This record gives sequence, structure tokens and C-alpha cells, in this order.
Amino acid sequence: MGYLDAASAEPLHPAAHSTLLSALGEGWADPSRRYGAGRRNRLRLDAARSAVAGVLGARADELSFTASGTAAVQLGLLGAAAARHRVGSHVVVSAVEHSSVLQAAAAHGGDVSVVPVDRLGRVDPDEFAAALRPDTALACLQSANHEVGTEQPVEAVAVACRDADVPLLVDAAQSTGRVPIPAGWSVLTASAHKWGGPPGVGVLVIRKGTRWRSVLPPDDREHGRVPGFENVPAIAAAAAALVALDDVAATEAARQWTLVERIRTRVPELVPDVEVIGDPVHRLPHLVTFSCLYLDGETLVTELDRAGFAVNSGSSCTSSTLQPSHVLAAMGVLTHGNVRVSLPLGVTGEEIERFLDVLPAVVAKLRARAGVSGL
Repeated sequence: MGYLDAASAEPLHPAAHSTLLSALGEGWADPSRRYGAGRRNRLRLDAARSAVAGVLGARADELSFTASGTAAVQLGLLGAAAARHRVGSHVVVSAVEHSSVLQAAAAHGGDVSVVPVDRLGRVDPDEFAAALRPDTALACLQSANHEVGTEQPVEAVAVACRDADVPLLVDAAQSTGRVPIPAGWSVLTASAHKWGGPPGVGVLVIRKGTRWRSVLPPDDREHGRVPGFENVPAIAAAAAALVALDDVAATEAARQWTLVERIRTRVPELVPDVEVIGDPVHRLPHLVTFSCLYLDGETLVTELDRAGFAVNSGSSCTSSTLQPSHVLAAMGVLTHGNVRVSLPLGVTGEEIERFLDVLPAVVAKLRARAGVSGL
């Protein structure tokens, strides 16, 4: 199987695998207890926290582990907005934020301003700055888009937020471990399964000096930010994966950039009526989305799976709602017939060539089945 859906979940990194197996045997004790097993597990948890914080450019006491990236977003957004209720309840988001951000913003109970994006999926920093108001409690801008890979002008927006005295939450789930984290954020969220850690570990970082108040009942775990028993074995494995990935991130990013550029160039040459989506320059190194006219994205994904390639549909439709992607709609591009290809660590050029060999025939077969052959 050619696995090309790392944006959904990066395969478990070998460092995470070995650390997880070791920690499962030793990391069961409650890290809040004072007996030997508990203290040893506290040391394991603290070491993981320091390691992840170091890669993210944060202090260990600023970082808390959550049960997922979504949980980190929800806690970060709702807590930051609640802490500034005296300022106001206005929140600013981009139109292409992850659904977890948009849903949390809608749930916080205040006014939400949505900043549009251009056809490449990028916000204009001046438009974002213009959306800030005296009653703005929080602004949210992703580091890079989950569906098309376009990087956002986070640092320029961060300057505007700082000048307006508005904290900025950055969802860095897709970029953590791949490219450097942009500066200027007040709250940062990430998800370990995106960088080769085990599922079920999210990261919430709140800068010192950023006001934040829990919207949940009090709990003394994770600096009072996240309730419940920490999954220390998974956390330790997540930290091991991120540290290992950080050592090779720059080299791997350059290699994957070249492979993705090959896809961006070759697909329109090999397949008629295709549009490659997203910024060709300001983009993540491992992710590309393209749209095939006259086809349904989910059908194309299924057929590619039968051909031996696991990819995702950029349309993000679900069988229950059949709603097209809000990201692609906001960009003004085709919302159906989309394929997102995202490269895992270590993917080879030969695998990419096999995908490029298979794709034209798959598209031609589906178009012929739909009665639109001969294009």
C-alpha cells in the first residue's frame, strides 16, 4: 500500500514505537503520587514536557498535554476568550480554519468575524488587522491549512494583534515537526499523531502573560488546564517522535518539497482538466491538493485505494451531510473531485512515480464511467 495521507495521521515513528513499548511497562503509575513508581512516572512526564516545549520554542510550564488536537483547540480558545470577557466577546478567525476552531468560536457565545482568503487560501494581513475591534477577545489563525497546505502570514498578523493588544491563537497541527513554528503567538495547539506520535495526545501552550481561564470544573492536573489522568506512555512516545523528527526536519522538508513539486507539475500534464490548489510557494513541503473536473472526490479516493494508494479527498465531504469543504468554498475553487496527497516521513521518489503512473488511468476510467470520456 502506498500511504499518502500523512496530513490525517503520520505513521508511528520508530522512536515513538520503542518509547511507547518501554513506557507501557513502566509508565502506569499516577504521576501525582509521592511513592517511587509515581515519582518515576512524574520524571517521565516532565521530561516529555520539556522536550516538546524545547522543539516548540516554549517554556515547559507553558505547555499542557490534552487528549487530542481538537481538545487543545477547544480548551485554548474557550479559555482565552473567557479570560477576557471584560474586554468583550468578539473573536476573529480566518475562513479556512480547521472545523475545531470554527466550531469552538461559534460555541463561545460572542460575535465572530470571519476574514476571507484569496484563491490560494491565504488571508491578507491588512484585512485581518481591520477585523480587530476594541472588544476583540481573541484572534485565531492557523499556521498552515490542513487541506491545501497554504501557509498563513502568522507573523504579520501577530504584529497587528500585538498592536491591538489582542492574543493570537495559532493552530499548528499541520506544521509542527515539519517546518519552524512562526513567532508571535499567544496560544499554540498541536496534535501528536500529525508528527508520528500516537493518537490521543494533543498539545496546548499558553504563553506567560496570556490571560486564560478554564471553562471546566477545577482540576489540579496539567497546570490546572486539562482535567484527568495523563496518558504518560503515549505522551512520552509523542515527545520521542517529535525530537527525532526535529533532528531531520529541515532535510526531510527539502526532500519532500521536491517530491510535491513533481506532483504539482506532472499531474496537470498527465491528466486533462485538473487544477492544482493552494499556494505554490508559501506552502507546507509535504502536502498538495488537486481537483479533477467531472468527478466526485470520494469516488476517486476509493478507486485510488483499490489501486494501492491511500489518499484523502480535499472536499472533506461526509456521508451524513454531503457538505463540501468550507476551505475550498472560501477559496472559490472546485469543491468536488479533489484529492489531497500528503507525504509521510521517508516516502520515496519511486512511490511518487508509481502514483503518477496509476492516476491517469484511474481518472480516465471514472470519467468514462460517468460518460465524460474523450476529454
